[in-house]
Order: sequence, then C-alpha cells, then structure tokens
Amino acid sequence: MEKRELVVIGAGPAGLTASIYGRRSGLDVLVLEKGVPGGQINLTDEIENWTGVIHASGPELAESFRKHAEHFGPEFRDAEVQKIEVKDGSKFVVTDNGTIEAEAIIVATGAKFRKLGVPGEEEFTGRGVSYCAVCDGAFFEEQEVAVIGGGNTAVEEALYLTQFASKVYIIHRRDSFRADKVAVERALSNDKIEVIWNTVVKEIAGDDMVTHLVLHNVKTQETSELPVAGVFVFVGMEPNAKFLGDMVDVAPGGWIKTNDRMETSVEGVFAAGDVRDKYLRQVITAAGDGATAAMAAYAYIAEQLHLRQKVFEPEHTFIFLYSSIDESQMGLASQLEELKSQVQDLVLIDGYKNSRMTEKLGIEEMPMMLELSKGKILKAEKVASAEEAKRFVGLS
Repeated sequence: MEKRELVVIGAGPAGLTASIYGRRSGLDVLVLEKGVPGGQINLTDEIENWTGVIHASGPELAESFRKHAEHFGPEFRDAEVQKIEVKDGSKFVVTDNGTIEAEAIIVATGAKFRKLGVPGEEEFTGRGVSYCAVCDGAFFEEQEVAVIGGGNTAVEEALYLTQFASKVYIIHRRDSFRADKVAVERALSNDKIEVIWNTVVKEIAGDDMVTHLVLHNVKTQETSELPVAGVFVFVGMEPNAKFLGDMVDVAPGGWIKTNDRMETSVEGVFAAGDVRDKYLRQVITAAGDGATAAMAAYAYIAEQLHLRQKVFEPEHTFIFLYSSIDESQMGLASQLEELKSQVQDLVLIDGYKNSRMTEKLGIEEMPMMLELSKGKILKAEKVASAEEAKRFVGLS
C-alpha cells in the first residue's frame, strides 16, 4: 500500500497553502483534488481583499496559488476521496483510485453553494438557474435576471451581472443586507439593480427555460410573479464533508470542529479553510488555516515519529511522564535528566503536551514511571521523588 507523510485533500487556498508550508517543513506532501485547483475562487470575478493585491480575478489568483505550490514540489493527483478510515492508530485515505496510508491528513475540501430547495430549481438548473455568475452571466445579455440572497457573494455577483443583464433584481428575505458596507453601497447606487426586500422564492417556473419566479412577501403575505430569464442562487454555503460521515465532531450544518491548531476530534486529522466551523470564510482566512494546519501536522508527525522510536518500538524502555504545567513535576523532571547518563533507555516525556499518547497508554495520573516492552506496559508506578524513580529503574 502507498504510504505518505502528509495527504492534503483539496487544492483551494487552504489546501495549496498547506502544501507550501508542508513542503517547506520537509514533509512528503500529496495533494488530492477532484476539480480545478483554486477551489471556489475560480468562480469569483473580482477579489479586492487579498492583502498585497489591490485587484485580481479569482482565476488569476488561483493560478498564482497553484504555481507557488508547484514551486515547492508537492505531488498533485486527480482523485475523489470516498472516505477516511482509522485502524489501529493508522490513517487511510480511500479514493476512487486506491487507498493511501498517511501519517497526517488535512481536510481542505471547502464548501459549495446551498440550494433553495424550491419547485423548479432542479428542473431548470442549466436552463436559467445558475450558481455561478462568472460562468453564466454572459448568456443573459440584455435580459432581466434575479439574484437570490443577501450576503457578500449575492451582492458582489449582482454587481458583476450588471455588465450583461438589462436589469438585476436582488431578492432577499430580510429588510437589510448581511454583506459588507462597501459592496452594499455600490449595489444600491447601481441603476440596473433593484432590491426586493422581505421576500422569498416559492417556485421557479418556465417552459424549456426559466420565464418567471413565484415570490412570497414574508411581511404582507402577498404572492406575486416576477418575469426573469435567469436566476442566480447565493443563499449560503454547506461544507464538502459528507465523505467523512460521522468520523469527526461537527457543528450544526456539518461544519468540522477544530481547535486553534486545526486539529479535529480524530488524532492526526486536521481541517482547514471553508469546510471548518469558523466565523469568516474568505480566501485570506482559508490560507491562514492551511498554514496553521500544515505546521501543526508537521509537529504531530515529528512527535509521532519520536514517540514510536522512543516509546512504542524499543524492546525495553523506562518512561517518566510528567506535566509541564506543574512546577513540582517540572522540577522532578530536571532532576531525572541526570539519571539518563546512568540509564540509557530512560525517556522523559511531557504528558501534558503529549496527552493523546498518555490516553493510548491509559495513564490518568502524573508524574508516573513506566516500564515498557514494544509499547506494552510491564510495570507502572506513580513517583513523587528522584529516589522513588531510582528505585523503579533499579538504581537503589
């Protein structure tokens, strides 16, 4: 079976940044991607909030990310990940092109646009219903279209559509936008844009193509029809994480929970970017997540290698487990450093920083002395002094 140190799932801003930081740390990195590198930014016409770049198109920025990552030499592979499995502490990425064993995994699969779930949406997708203004806007030259939503994406894509459409309606279920002030001001000052407040779409209707929307005003309870040739849906995102099943802890909506090191609830599995439960989903925050995840994965891999070599593989070893947040235990650890010259197979390990290792060993209290053979505990004893530790290793 193929074995790799770090497998990054997804080649958007988070995944590509993770691959850069992983390679710069000396890791063997494999990036798995089933679509176009760059992720959702390929569908964005203008990006004006990437620090250091006043203006760029999404595809331009995506291409620069890919070239930057390629410079450091990770391997890129087209593959669809079907699931991740953990067996006996080993991690496996199962794809449509084989299974890969990984020391660490970074899930950077991003998110996708949520659907309205109204009658006509599925039937008219590709025949007037779209989720990408950049992809399909030019098909509606001098026609009237509707944008559904009230966030940044909806407002920005409505502005983009004014280059083609004769009229752009923004239909929003509330009476104010959630988008950034600058984007809202630009939209409200554009003569081609008209906002329909407090309204939801009940149905998308037409013949061979979309001809109109059935709208419902949530305040007046009135129903009306709006003639349009196109409907662009931007009502939020949902994570691309179904392949994980219930493997990791998630927040409502399926967003993956992580700590500040991007660690998920599964040891050695990290998450970064829009797939993660977070406050802000932007290109710049995804890249930051990717950098953090890669460095945390590097530390994890180095730690696991050290622990295997020092704890789980030797025929015989003594382990002193202590907590670095306990002053008295730190003092005892300093005293035991002197023992290492007399006991060659004595290893001192910070059990606070290596909490998952202590869990594997079933240790609940510290400071603790252990005698192990191939990772199996032969003897365990809580110690409170250097003398007790010496007796444990047979020096007194």
